[in-house]
Amino acid sequence: MNLIINGLPKITFKSAAVSPQPAAQPLTNSVAKPDTFEKSETKSSVSKYSSPQYSQTDIFYINDNHGRIGNMARIYTAKTMYDNLNKNSTADRFVLAAGDISAGADLHIVKAASTYMNGLGVEATSDGNHEYDASPSEIAESKKGAKFKSLGLNLQIPKGNPLDGVIEKSFVIEKNGHKYAIIGLAPPDLHERIRDNESRKQIGIDDFEKTLKDIQNLTDEYKKQGINKIILLSHCGLEKDQKIAQETSGIDVIIGGHTHDLLEGIKEGKNLLYSKANEPVIITQAGKDGEYFGDLKITWDDEKGVIVKAQNNVTASSNFKRNRVLKGVFDQILGKPEHLGTIKSVAPQVKNRLIEPNPNGFFIMDAVRNEFGTDIALINVGNIRGFFEPGSLDSRQVFEVVPLKNNMVKLKLTEKEIVDALKTGAKSFVNPGNKPGIVIPSGLKYTVSKKGELKSLSFIDKSGKEIPIDVNNPDPNKTYTVATDDFFASGGDNLISNKIASNQIDEKFDFDKDKLTCDYVKKLNAPIEIKDDGRITVVDA
Repeated sequence: MNLIINGLPKITFKSAAVSPQPAAQPLTNSVAKPDTFEKSETKSSVSKYSSPQYSQTDIFYINDNHGRIGNMARIYTAKTMYDNLNKNSTADRFVLAAGDISAGADLHIVKAASTYMNGLGVEATSDGNHEYDASPSEIAESKKGAKFKSLGLNLQIPKGNPLDGVIEKSFVIEKNGHKYAIIGLAPPDLHERIRDNESRKQIGIDDFEKTLKDIQNLTDEYKKQGINKIILLSHCGLEKDQKIAQETSGIDVIIGGHTHDLLEGIKEGKNLLYSKANEPVIITQAGKDGEYFGDLKITWDDEKGVIVKAQNNVTASSNFKRNRVLKGVFDQILGKPEHLGTIKSVAPQVKNRLIEPNPNGFFIMDAVRNEFGTDIALINVGNIRGFFEPGSLDSRQVFEVVPLKNNMVKLKLTEKEIVDALKTGAKSFVNPGNKPGIVIPSGLKYTVSKKGELKSLSFIDKSGKEIPIDVNNPDPNKTYTVATDDFFASGGDNLISNKIASNQIDEKFDFDKDKLTCDYVKKLNAPIEIKDDGRITVVDA
């Protein structure tokens, strides 16, 4: 199918509510092309798009907000402005989410995320892995009062489970006389991406090949019912979304998440693909942590149920002020933040948090090691979601750096287990998507290569003495006391074996890294400098 790139005016938000930063502009493609496409067969007659056989759809979408309260409040501001700009639009309008809007097992955060989605007007979301950080009963409780549907075609939920009947596979919604089918998918690697909890034990997940067949069967059934506009909400990741687009027929739009890709505009071969029926399929994904949100505009050939024209705008949330009303609601749910101290200076933000030394994580791990008095503290880098800023520091800001809300544990690891974990993390430099990411330590200093190798390692004792460890022949009998969380300890990211399932932990606590960091900062009682101290060095070879 021959498509012609055709520029359309981009949505620009302008309001007194915008912060002093430059007005938020939708991002353009990295290549010098507009953010739209149009089928050549219909390009000759612009008026044809307004005839009865054509219709328009606008989708405001979010994914992977990860409980980042500040960015949620910014997106809320942007959505209010978006609604004002589009109040006279005759398009069928949707607000959709692709999972991981919440994060962690803290039900206060889960409730805040649900309140945020209700306020945005989200109509449906696919469940992501972080929705399952909590237990099935807690998840079911959190969804009470939700105005949106939670979808998971590929979830195996036993009869009588608290989530039985709460999570749906798909549904049909009608807008201005046009019927749409909405289908949702949870991540195929769900069990690998959550800690060893009741959700992992009780909720199953289909293998991906079965999911492809189920998608096709379901879309075929909707086609028989005369429903030819089908939207998939997918927390499967870009690579699998691309496979769905190309190996099924009937799906028109995939609102995606999970791999944190920032899909700007519409680029053929990346997020514009063709189904088995040779019909266009558009994939979206707006990065991570609520740093962006998206607006997808579509023109349909109603008779065929085929997209003939589309525009994808992705906008940074950082250009918007936090909505004061929503911020107040969050304070009611979460409690007002506690002032802790002052940050004097911070290192520059990392560009790729999965494989770059992260001083924000260093500071968090130093706090954990200091408060627990262990030899070492370790965490997977994916746990570090935000960054510190100079100025006044409060407990809410600490939480936004580590929002996943796990439970802390103490355990013993052998020298070999530690080396193996660091080697697994080092492979992220050469793994697809840089997964799982490097390990953030306190009490260790190591060097990795961009070829994915652990080159050297030292243990730093509490006096600051550096003691080399042979990474080629680590001692399987020498042990260290280690502080971490129950995601890491349960084998999350496959960095170590599941120590919780094998009952090999010494202590478990009902709080997370943020509490320890807050306690640590208050004890310091001095301005804080967050810097890269060289504990992780990355070399070319």
